[in-house]
Amino acid sequence: MSAFSQAIDFPTSGSVFGMVNPYREPKCHSAVRIELPLKASSMPAITVTCRQSADAIPREVWDRLCPPQHPFLNADFLAILERHGAAGIDYGWVARHLVASDEHGAVVGLLPLYVRFNSHGDFIHDWSWADAYRQLGRVYYPKLLSGLPHTPAAGPRMLVAEGADAPVIRQALIDGALALTTESMSSSWHVAFSDAGDTAMLRDAGLLTSHNVQFHWLAGDCRDFDDYLASFTAEKRRKVRAERRRVQESGLAIEVRHGDEIDATEWPVLHALYASTFEKFNNHAVFSSECFAELAQTLDRRMVLFIARDGQEPVALSLCFRSDEALYGRYWGCSGSYHSLHFELCFYQGIAYCLREGLQRFEPGAGGEHKIARGFTPTLVRSMHWIADPAMRNLIGRHLEQQGSAVEAYRDEAADHLPFRCQL
Repeated sequence: MSAFSQAIDFPTSGSVFGMVNPYREPKCHSAVRIELPLKASSMPAITVTCRQSADAIPREVWDRLCPPQHPFLNADFLAILERHGAAGIDYGWVARHLVASDEHGAVVGLLPLYVRFNSHGDFIHDWSWADAYRQLGRVYYPKLLSGLPHTPAAGPRMLVAEGADAPVIRQALIDGALALTTESMSSSWHVAFSDAGDTAMLRDAGLLTSHNVQFHWLAGDCRDFDDYLASFTAEKRRKVRAERRRVQESGLAIEVRHGDEIDATEWPVLHALYASTFEKFNNHAVFSSECFAELAQTLDRRMVLFIARDGQEPVALSLCFRSDEALYGRYWGCSGSYHSLHFELCFYQGIAYCLREGLQRFEPGAGGEHKIARGFTPTLVRSMHWIADPAMRNLIGRHLEQQGSAVEAYRDEAADHLPFRCQL
């Protein structure tokens, strides 16, 4: 029998994006204690507990259970975002990471998890669900989320070493999350962008599936950028070359630098470019200059920057992260208007970098049909959802069934507009 026991202490003052946080009344202390048995399972006995920060989990555990050289699933990424507030209470994130331990106290599984008081930065597109709860007189927030803050990259969410006991450990983590959903009085638990293995097990556990489309570049057998363009139709190839030529003729210099090659004194200017995009759309730039500087220093070559300069002055930035097999585009900023510069920094430079470095995939972020014409393949991604209220679960489940078919049809239709003479 696995067991779950942990005191949950929520911060108790302030607000989140102007919304009153029910766990944050001034001069009040609120605690929820969980001591619930989980589902019976075969041996070994697994105990699941909470940690209130990524820093509270030993580095050795992260290194042992996370994919090697992953830019987001590691001992540092979540901890740095939490320390600098990007994944903190002011933006509606409260860390409650689940840790599974065996009968000897050794950690055998992790599930990154946050209590959420809004839906900014989790990319699961559940704003309409919150509206439906409100219209029906129900409360949607808080909810729980297992995912990467401000990062719509698919991958494993239950971090468990493969072996005979892996299914038991994963089930214990699922049961722990469901217990926490109940005891924290949350409306739901969401697993954002889970990989195929986690998705199958979560579906078996009764979670609903939502579908979305991202646009991913796949290397295929291309040797360099010219070889890649040779796979395009003549019309699409001319368009890409014209866009790149406009940037070359602008007089801007473009450089590629990794995190460990950026001096801390450079980050205020680079951060201002990043923040300008959010200011333009009246949105929140949650990463601070200091947060970027620490990420760069810590992740070193796992952070990649494409910088355009007018003389010595940076005028545009595309900030990415990488693993040993994939590049992840995250943030774009520009201080002026330069024809085709966005395509150059956010797409073409990334593709060329992947081909030079031997990376097999480039995920430039959520959304953007304009990526299709540049050779980014429409790709299905999935998130999983436990809805505590049976009536709402039934309502949302029917919606997701209809949505899934529509999203798959859109993926197939979008693929018909790829620029290739034949599939790579």
